[in-house]
Amino acid sequence: MQTLVLSQPGTLLWSEVPEPVPGPGEVLVRVRRCGVCGTDIHALAGRQPFFSYPRRLGHELCVEVVAATGGRLQTGDLCAVEPYYFCGHCPACRAGKTNCCQQLRVLGVHLDGGHAPLITVPADKLHPAGALQPDQIALVEPLVIGAHGVERAALRAGEPVVILGMGPIGLAAAIFARAAGARLACVDPQADRLAFACETMQLGTGFPPGEGLEPALRHHFGQLPTVVIDATGNPASMRSSFHLAEHGGRIVFLGLFIGELAFDDPHFHRRELTMLASRAGLTGTFQEVIRSLQAGRVEVMPLITHRFGFAETAEKLPGIHHQPGLVKAMIHFDPI
Repeated sequence: MQTLVLSQPGTLLWSEVPEPVPGPGEVLVRVRRCGVCGTDIHALAGRQPFFSYPRRLGHELCVEVVAATGGRLQTGDLCAVEPYYFCGHCPACRAGKTNCCQQLRVLGVHLDGGHAPLITVPADKLHPAGALQPDQIALVEPLVIGAHGVERAALRAGEPVVILGMGPIGLAAAIFARAAGARLACVDPQADRLAFACETMQLGTGFPPGEGLEPALRHHFGQLPTVVIDATGNPASMRSSFHLAEHGGRIVFLGLFIGELAFDDPHFHRRELTMLASRAGLTGTFQEVIRSLQAGRVEVMPLITHRFGFAETAEKLPGIHHQPGLVKAMIHFDPI
């Protein structure tokens, strides 16, 4: 079968390999959809932390079970893939924080991912999604990233919340913050992204960043937000978070960058702020996101703005982030 491998930064190569054979505890699955993630784009450019080459990309997956081995999975089941492989034994895993396992490995980053027609996946990493559509299922993993950030924030209904950065992960966080009942404001420097978030997705009121953001948020909410979620991975934006949070507030960093982050300590202490990192997601978050989709509590299909077939991936993927209006690109392994 034909697979696509990122052999080094900037070089995608087709490779003919035998069909995989599942090992103990694994299931053979057919890839139906694979979302394009910022991780893929950064890996192509050689700017992805924790990445090793050569690597087969792809971790936002909808797969179909080819041959069930008994238990909860049936042949033909459409499943979301939990692409986070944890050890189960380190202190973080023992505490239930498997998303920050000391030995965490991620499909498409540390392990070969879904840029192949058939792959094998541990049975416990497959989450049957019932009657959801393949597109919805492939969105589960990026939705989990945003949902986990909202979990970390421990939102209460009616809280004033601002989310910085309306890329796919910021949008995912906004979707679940709204579902949690937050009073929501969205920030992005790009007018088209703000319009998509606030008009197409109906996720709250939009504001541009800059010196006027703090007074604008104070006027909008009647106070500063009690929760600031930064999904930009931009150090200047992340530093600004400390000035946007109300006294006693929480800051959640969903985005990351390679480098150090400095902030004013007296300001941080005076407001007694809580600063939280958010990484990946938990098994239970996958299940909760699927339940939310099944119950219609969240609407996500408008996130998919671009599509192409797997056979076009080597051609389309390197330039996809330059496409006008891009939010989420979806790779089809079925005919489009």
